[in-house]
Amino acid sequence: MTRADVVVIGGGIAGLMTAWYLAREGVRVVLLEAGEFGAQASGANAGSLHLQIQYPEFVKYGEDWANTYAPTLRFLKASIGMWQDLGAEVGEDLGVVVGGGIVVAQDAAQMRRIEAKARIEGSVGVETQILDRANLRDVAPYLSADAIGGGFCAGEGKANPLRATPAIARAAEMAGATLLRDTPVTGLDDTQGEFRVSTPRGSFVADKVVNTAGAKAAEIAAMLGLKIDLDGFPLQVTVTEPIAPLVPHLVYSAAGKLSLKQAANGGCIIGGGWSADVRDDGWLTTNPMNLAGNMAIAAGVVPRIAQARAIRSWTAWVNGTPDWRPILGEAPGIPGFYLALFPWVGFSAGPMTARVIADLVLDRTPSLDLSGISTLES
Repeated sequence: MTRADVVVIGGGIAGLMTAWYLAREGVRVVLLEAGEFGAQASGANAGSLHLQIQYPEFVKYGEDWANTYAPTLRFLKASIGMWQDLGAEVGEDLGVVVGGGIVVAQDAAQMRRIEAKARIEGSVGVETQILDRANLRDVAPYLSADAIGGGFCAGEGKANPLRATPAIARAAEMAGATLLRDTPVTGLDDTQGEFRVSTPRGSFVADKVVNTAGAKAAEIAAMLGLKIDLDGFPLQVTVTEPIAPLVPHLVYSAAGKLSLKQAANGGCIIGGGWSADVRDDGWLTTNPMNLAGNMAIAAGVVPRIAQARAIRSWTAWVNGTPDWRPILGEAPGIPGFYLALFPWVGFSAGPMTARVIADLVLDRTPSLDLSGISTLES
């Protein structure tokens, strides 16, 4: 049996950074990861740093939902600020570039929705500039002639997930955190004011537990009898062969699901929430029809993409909640058990998620007020 002050469950960006922040404060922290660090959403996402309200969800759920969700943008804005300093903190270039994001419209109805979305974003301090056809052409000449305008949010950008996770893991270990790979949690009990965490490597006892298990977080919470409205969703991403510098922005389409950006090596990373297939054995595999649909939308928005070969696709489980709002804080009725769950755009939110959870574990006022952001706060 191993004793710790805090056990962190889940080795993605938020879990690793939580362990790092706690270890820097002298906390005895053990992190348990079922597989490899960052092997799911944190390391296999498209690397987008999102700040805008996502256009497909705005259309699907409407303005009332967007007004409720909007305070979350304050959290994302602060987290992207942390991303910009993170490379210097861990001593490695993480490929962070904040070059802005564009939602591209192809008709007047889409423009009206982008304008309505921008007004709500502006109400919480996130500026989205509305561009007509000429202004859009000046900002993004690589876009299709079908584009009639769009919304430009200067605060969005990108980072390299493949660099970020290992660098943060190294920083956490150097600070004194114990990080264990291939250590799935098989049991979790809360008795006599402490938690016992069971794994194939033995048991761990701690005063506090942080649940950052992503798509598996609901299963971990259920071990303590806590039901949370969160599930895992299988998504896929594709990268093209390297091409000459073309796309300096994070690009979305109001005509279909798309996120597109160009990496430093010239490859174009294409995603947008297209689902992968789940095999009978539970492993994920790329859905060919969704791959074709995703590539078609990308080529329709950025025509030069049609001339580039797609060279690799990959899949990952991403955690999501129905209302897109995060679940952050101490679980009601279970003192010492903390939920660190930021759905759908958790890579963008990872640094601030870790910061506020570490604050709470240390009995400090969180660095950012969670009111109106976390479903655990009023």
